[in-house]
Amino acid sequence: MEKIVSLCKRRGFIFPGSEIYGGLANSWDYGPLGVLLKNNIKALWWKMFVTEREDMVGLDSSIIYNPKVWQVSGHLENFTDPLVECKVCHGRFRADHEDILKEHEASHKKAKDIWTEAKNFNLMFKTSIGATEDKTNEAFLRPETAQGIFINFKNVLDSTNKRLPFGIAQIGKAFRNEITPGNFVFRTREFEQMEIEYFIKEKDWQEHFKHWEGEMKRWIKAVGVDEKKVKYHDIPSDELAHYSKKTVDIEFEFPFGLDELYGLAYRTDHDLKAHAKASGEKLEYRDPETNEKFVPHVIEPSLGVERTVLAVLASAYTESAARSGDKEAVHETEITLKLPKAIAPIKAAILPLSRKEELTKPAKEIYKELQKNFMCQYDDTASIGKRYRRQDEIGTPYCITFDFDSLEDKKVTVRDRDTMEQERIEISELLNYLINKLN
Repeated sequence: MEKIVSLCKRRGFIFPGSEIYGGLANSWDYGPLGVLLKNNIKALWWKMFVTEREDMVGLDSSIIYNPKVWQVSGHLENFTDPLVECKVCHGRFRADHEDILKEHEASHKKAKDIWTEAKNFNLMFKTSIGATEDKTNEAFLRPETAQGIFINFKNVLDSTNKRLPFGIAQIGKAFRNEITPGNFVFRTREFEQMEIEYFIKEKDWQEHFKHWEGEMKRWIKAVGVDEKKVKYHDIPSDELAHYSKKTVDIEFEFPFGLDELYGLAYRTDHDLKAHAKASGEKLEYRDPETNEKFVPHVIEPSLGVERTVLAVLASAYTESAARSGDKEAVHETEITLKLPKAIAPIKAAILPLSRKEELTKPAKEIYKELQKNFMCQYDDTASIGKRYRRQDEIGTPYCITFDFDSLEDKKVTVRDRDTMEQERIEISELLNYLINKLN
């Protein structure tokens, strides 16, 4: 994990939050490459599950809802973690994280009866609406994006005339006042979710659940998560969330151990029925063929953006013997991020062989043209070997070298990050060549 954290800061993927003021525990900012990686992951998810599907529409709901939403959904009562406090140092920990508790106990060997009794701690962040802070103005930052979809079900249905089965997809921020956040960006108090609520007929739930298991596997492969490190855990019935009839946790072998990456849940009709009863609105679907009215059931694939970033980085991080051609690095270990081309922050780097103007000027012209189509970098500092190494570390699929021969034959050398193969390509054909490769 230390190597990934170091690379992320050094190369501009992820920075500690508020660092110049000493930081803020478990707060992280995404740098120039990190924001590109996140955006590319979200764009790929949207493309696969919204753009390419006829049975899906999108939504972007607000972060603060009417407080009744959380009362009706059960979050005020059930969205809790067990909290214990150390009687010695007064640190607070989750009671169900036994490994962390044992580690803490070891630091207070002489103390007996170290923990207070466990109590439920609600994970939602409170805030106030308006100028006064009292109970009547109390609101919450959303702890999930799902409820925004449920309370907009009727609006979406009325404005789109979608037929079952269909889904509503959303990418957005969520906030949870975690007792013990940690493990880099794995568990944070502010994060993004990529969620779908897929509305179905009750009798078809098993068929659709199986379909979405397959779609999750397809996503895992496409985004570059190492499939060998993924496990599927069927949650026992006595451990299911209050809204779920079946849940599968998709777990990943992170550098710190096996933990949840994604979730797939059959939420039945729990949410729509609860909101319909409390609001008085009929959140029903009318079958156009039979005229039957009923409350749809729901399959929910839920994916965290930050956990995806971490799993992708852990899967892509590769160390090898020197391969860049940099003579100074012959005895060093080189790092390559073998990111899928679709999510790589930089698609191509343009590297003139030297800093002489006769090479840099035409190389910059190539960069300006390619940059109109996808994210590129221009780099003419240090040796060509060191520049290759920098691009390998940030996962750039293609390096393009403009050399002295390029002035005569109007060709450039394109190096593939993974195979190390080099091709001599006509400058006039370069854009089409890269578009075909990147697709």
